Amino acid sequence: MLTVAASTLALVALAGCSSPATTTTPPAESSAPDTSSAASDLAVGTTSLGDIVVDGKGLTAYFFDKDTAGSGTSACTGPCAELWPAIESATTTPVVDGVTGEIGTITGTDGGNQITINGRPVYTYTPDTKAGDVNGQGFGGVWWVVSPSGDELIEPAASSDYEY
Repeated sequence: MLTVAASTLALVALAGCSSPATTTTPPAESSAPDTSSAASDLAVGTTSLGDIVVDGKGLTAYFFDKDTAGSGTSACTGPCAELWPAIESATTTPVVDGVTGEIGTITGTDGGNQITINGRPVYTYTPDTKAGDVNGQGFGGVWWVVSPSGDELIEPAASSDYEY
C-alpha cells in the first residue's frame, strides 16, 4: 500500500513538471500577429502557404467543408470539435487585424461565440502547436486554411485517410 501511495505521489509530482514551456521566439518560417498592444481574436500571419488567417495566439484558422455558409451552425461536434476547436471571441463583435472577409459569430457547440468569416465557422487544429504550423491543411479532403479575404486555400493536402 505504501508503494502505491509513493508511486502516485511521484506521478503527481512529475505531472506538475510536464507543463509545456512557453517560448517568446516565433519560428523562423512564420510570423505571428503582433498581440503586444491589443489582443485580436483574428489576424493575418505568414506561413509556408502565404498570408493566412490566424487566431489571437497565431495558430492557423481552418474552414470545414461540411459547414454551410450562413447556416448559423457548426457541423463539427463531439470528437471533431475536440480535434478542431472553434475559434471564439469573448464578445459577438470579434477584434480583427488585417482580415478583410466578413466577420461574424454564431453560437458554437459549446455555447461560446464561435467566429465566422463570410458566414463560415473557423477552427484551429490541435496538432498545430505554434505559429506557422499548417498541419491540418487538406486533412481528410475537407479542412482548408483560410485566406484573409475569407476564401479556402486549397493547396496540396496533408496525408490522411480519416474523414468526418
